[in-house]
Amino acid sequence: MTERPTLAVGLMSGTSLNGMDAALVRLDRPTQAQLVAFATRPYSAAERAELVQALEGGTPQRFAHLHARLGQWAAEAVQAVLDLGHVKASELDLIAFPGQTMWHEPPLVTWQLGEPAILAEEFGVRVVSGFRGRDLAAGGQGAPLVPMADLLLFGAQDHARILLNLGGMANLTWVRRRADESGAMAFDTGPGMAVIDAVAGMVQPGASMDRDGTLSASGVVAERVLAELLDDPFFHSAPPRSTGRERFGSAYARALHQRVPGPDGIATAVALTARSVADACRRWIPPATEVLLSGGGASHPGLRAMLEREFASLPVPVRVARFEEQFFRGDAKECVAFALLGYLAVHGQPGNVPGATGAVGPRVLGQVTPA
Repeated sequence: MTERPTLAVGLMSGTSLNGMDAALVRLDRPTQAQLVAFATRPYSAAERAELVQALEGGTPQRFAHLHARLGQWAAEAVQAVLDLGHVKASELDLIAFPGQTMWHEPPLVTWQLGEPAILAEEFGVRVVSGFRGRDLAAGGQGAPLVPMADLLLFGAQDHARILLNLGGMANLTWVRRRADESGAMAFDTGPGMAVIDAVAGMVQPGASMDRDGTLSASGVVAERVLAELLDDPFFHSAPPRSTGRERFGSAYARALHQRVPGPDGIATAVALTARSVADACRRWIPPATEVLLSGGGASHPGLRAMLEREFASLPVPVRVARFEEQFFRGDAKECVAFALLGYLAVHGQPGNVPGATGAVGPRVLGQVTPA
């Protein structure tokens, strides 16, 4: 008798802090996933400010309240995607909830907020959470974790491919061939959209992002400052490596804004993301035929154009395309990846790629909150 497909919801609240994303995913096996529906529960300006303030420091009471509120926001996102997919909670097999990363400092600690019990109680389904801790305990970075999905679901069958996610931070996975774990490499390259959007908000108070690249398009890159920024030790460190807002967050953006005010500062932030990605490819990964862009940065015209120029200048030129040209909408990719990680967890299969995180070996990731 053939086992029925697993129906899962994968959640994601990333470093962009724009909202809680949810993907309803049908998994027939670890190498076959279908996106059924996708929804975002956007954060209000007040909620986003609450997250930013907590990331910059807070009291135990603030963190405790946010832990519960993130669980509630996640429940709203799950309900939204169930409604879009015309699926009842009773039909779900699992929810994968990585939570909101508040502090990520490998090899010492990684800390995520978001109460999984709220989801288990609300929907009567098991919840897999706390994905990063086991990899960290095994000597890894606890990130990036999306590479397992890149390896099993999104690699090409006949050529090497780079999967570049431009969220708040930027991370890439190089896959030689789909499901060939011996030919995969992944790491964080540095800032994605977090610094760009933070500087945009300082240049134009009230703006939450450099929408459509309008502000940065009116600026000019400060090349001298850019060169100094690229001299940061992080960019010269060999993989495995990971980063977050504790390094490339609001304080970093404020310092850039003070040095290069106005649209020139935003243009310089765009160049920082593009150049750091390309430099990482030159230094650390083998050649590839194409790169597929996902995440919010894939929709930024200036960043996309700059990346195309940078990838065209690599020793082996690389074609740049958007993730949805090959698969489904790119903003759902990380949610689908965590749905897969939840599936692997409940089946007792490893979810990390040791070559990407630096862990001593494969590990089953996550803790299960029963239905």
